[in-house]
Amino acid sequence: MGIGILFVFLSNYFNVLTPQVTGFVIDYVQQSLGVAGYKSRQQVLDYDILVNKFALWVKTTGYAPMKIVALCGITILVLALLRGFFLFLMRQTIIVMSRHIEYDQKNAIYRHYQQLDASFYKRNSTGDLMNRIAEDVSRVRMFTGPAIMYLVNLISVISLAVFFMFKRDPLLTLYVLAPLPILAITIYYVNNTIHKKSEKIQETLSALTTNAQESYSGIRVIKSFVQEKAMLHFFSKNSEEYRQNAIGLARVEAIYFPSITLLIGLSTLLTIMIGGLYYIQGTHNITVATIVEFVMYINLLTFPVSAIGLTASMIQRAAASQKRINEFLDTNPTI
Repeated sequence: MGIGILFVFLSNYFNVLTPQVTGFVIDYVQQSLGVAGYKSRQQVLDYDILVNKFALWVKTTGYAPMKIVALCGITILVLALLRGFFLFLMRQTIIVMSRHIEYDQKNAIYRHYQQLDASFYKRNSTGDLMNRIAEDVSRVRMFTGPAIMYLVNLISVISLAVFFMFKRDPLLTLYVLAPLPILAITIYYVNNTIHKKSEKIQETLSALTTNAQESYSGIRVIKSFVQEKAMLHFFSKNSEEYRQNAIGLARVEAIYFPSITLLIGLSTLLTIMIGGLYYIQGTHNITVATIVEFVMYINLLTFPVSAIGLTASMIQRAAASQKRINEFLDTNPTI
């Protein structure tokens, strides 16, 4: 787990260096070409130490602007490859670990199923028992894998990106980040609604599964008492309830991505508008490259911030599912 967390941090570290290299090459080329009225950055100390050393080395090479652009392009490609490599290692550690936990937990539940007596199976429906070993275990796996990964990813990306943004221009950073807390709160409430509706769907699906299983196993009894139409009506009623719940969930989920796009677009708009105003006024040592860097940082923050609500929902679901699993595992046979 500790190694997986380290891989998450390294992956995000190389990811946040890309905007800095992009900003440096824009400033350097504009300055080298002598663009009229262009205000270049006065120092590179607000870069990361690796980008700072790279920038100082590039300035001593005396290469032509086109060669510098090609060199920076290769550097960005290398950073992307490094990020992808550590991203792969991250998934190979955290996600694979969660699969092993899922495997062990399913085996433990199945072994416990075999030890319980007939009275337990009379009290519990087949659909509910199937959901415990399938859905509940899957939700616990989502916590031990993706939820932990998203949480560490959230902390590392926000820490690194916001640190370099504040280092560059604290006031512009505050303006740019203003919509993001609203985004996190909105997604949290949307996810809570999704969670409640998902729970309702799971209950309906459990009833539907039980109804189908009991109908198939007792088909001779149903035919003997000529109850085919009654059972068909009952199944159709459960199916319609499941369909309505699924449609209700889809309507709520339809708000999810538009709200993310709206608030991220607002952050980007604030970056261009306020950053552009600072650039025109010649204040805060803002350059075109700075605006580009901030837009790229906002894009980096999009998924981690939007995943706050998703991660919270995963944790809540996993807690509820683990409680159900523990209640079942604590059940002892009467004989």
